[in-house]
Amino acid sequence: MPHFSSAGVDIAYFDIGAGDPVLLIHGFASSKEINWVGPSWTKTLTEAGYRAIGFDHRGHGLSEKLYDPALYDTRIMAEDAQRLLAHLGLERADVVGYSMGARVGAQMALHFPQAVRSLILGGLGIHLVDGVGLPQTVADALEAPSLEDVADPMGRMFRAFADANKADLKALAACIRGSRQVLTREEVGRIFQPVLVAIGTRDLVSGPGQPLVDLLPDGTMLDIPNRDHNPAVGDKVFKAGALEFLKRRP
Repeated sequence: MPHFSSAGVDIAYFDIGAGDPVLLIHGFASSKEINWVGPSWTKTLTEAGYRAIGFDHRGHGLSEKLYDPALYDTRIMAEDAQRLLAHLGLERADVVGYSMGARVGAQMALHFPQAVRSLILGGLGIHLVDGVGLPQTVADALEAPSLEDVADPMGRMFRAFADANKADLKALAACIRGSRQVLTREEVGRIFQPVLVAIGTRDLVSGPGQPLVDLLPDGTMLDIPNRDHNPAVGDKVFKAGALEFLKRRP
């Protein structure tokens, strides 16, 4: 598994296939394998003639674990994504982000616009503007002595997920506390690239998608039928819609 240094932070990544590059940015407490390899995104993209690139966020997967919440600002995490493209000698890529990864992708489009050819925001709607992500109670759940000590339903879900994946709970708690940046409506209006907003119709985490699409200069909505937040990432409707979007973008 290749690694590179993002301003001194060790980041693990994959780089599969050939063709136009697509950068895949995973969600909180997940990893490049869980979000993109297991649900066949890499297979789908490479068979369609794209080059699939993904990385583990700082604090996640095989990347370096950090414990200062300030180091998980989504603007800093967008710099990790930009530096990976530079490390690979790429000037730009289509970017697909899911949930927290969509927040990072939006920051990347805003602060490194030349590097983002198009943007797919999965599992994130208007909460990009009016919500700060998962509640702080998730961090408390991650720091609890065990799953049995967690009563909050959402906290239990993420603690069980993190335990199953043998994640670094302290690093994830720091990430929850540090990655709570939003964009203003004016900033969303400056994202000029084509953007696809893809959300499960039962998703209670993302916030509705159409209000975000209405703020974007070139936004399109994709409903993922009968899916809530976590299962939507691997849904065939999402993958098919993404491929169609990538074919249409300039």
